[in-house]
Amino acid sequence: MERVGSARRARRQREIALGYAFLAPAFFLLLIFDFFPIFYGLYISSCDWRLRCVSFLGLGNYTQALQDPDAWHSLAVTASYAVISIPIQLALGLLIAYLLFQRIHGRAIFRLIYFLPYITSSVAAAAVWSYLYSPDQGPINAVIELVGLQPLRWLGEPQGIFALIAGDFGVDLPDWAAGPSLALLALIAFTTWVFTGYSATIFLAGLANIPKELYEAARVDGANGWQVFRLITLPLLSPTTYFLLIFMVIGTFKAFNHIYVMTKGGPGDATTTASIYIFKQLFENNRYGYSAALSFLLFFIILVLTVLQNWLVGRRVVYG
Repeated sequence: MERVGSARRARRQREIALGYAFLAPAFFLLLIFDFFPIFYGLYISSCDWRLRCVSFLGLGNYTQALQDPDAWHSLAVTASYAVISIPIQLALGLLIAYLLFQRIHGRAIFRLIYFLPYITSSVAAAAVWSYLYSPDQGPINAVIELVGLQPLRWLGEPQGIFALIAGDFGVDLPDWAAGPSLALLALIAFTTWVFTGYSATIFLAGLANIPKELYEAARVDGANGWQVFRLITLPLLSPTTYFLLIFMVIGTFKAFNHIYVMTKGGPGDATTTASIYIFKQLFENNRYGYSAALSFLLFFIILVLTVLQNWLVGRRVVYG
């Protein structure tokens, strides 16, 4: 019996050793390309960094970031960008998915068309949209002029949308009531064009997982289309909606490529999101330690938002 037990222990130890051996290459890659950069970035964020640590500041960069009004402004722009764009993308994605889920001719082609913007190069698409928004030669302003309206500066307009509308009536609004800038709304229109197709695709997958028997039973009970949608479709799509909400919050707070290509954070600081502000501190002001501290603060904000969503929204998700 002792020999059998020792043989089993030896076999178990060999299996554990083999498992660690298989895990070792992946762990080594994670250590080199993930963990080491994170801890090295923390070290840089605690220094006055000039290709080396000139002086150790501890939490000095973090304290400065929390007292920087420009950093807070970039965070406010990022929050406005997320609060406006996420509900629009979710609503349009759900609407398109619900329509494409019906038995219509050519729905596979429509699904492909709506998904194409998401797989298109963001830099190339942003460059094309920048041309569309051009105040001089852009097709959008050409159409506006054809109908007798004044052309707009779009990506070059720092004023808030409410201030622009009120200005047409000769009313001056205070800064707090000016609303998001027209340039930011133009960026949101581009973001909606890109990500609505992705949302629709994920919603389509969620719709396909809802049992058809539930719809048949509801119709037998006399439920109309709106009641079926509100009482069956929406609750059973809550896991999909929850996933998309987390995905979009993280994505909007990290958004960079298209914003930099289309506006570089301008005009002024109207579209300077947190990612753009970090980039400017790094490559324009050469403040390496400060930009690293800002990056970790942004990571912390995204982490807190994710935890809050999990606490507030996650427990309301219906899993069948």
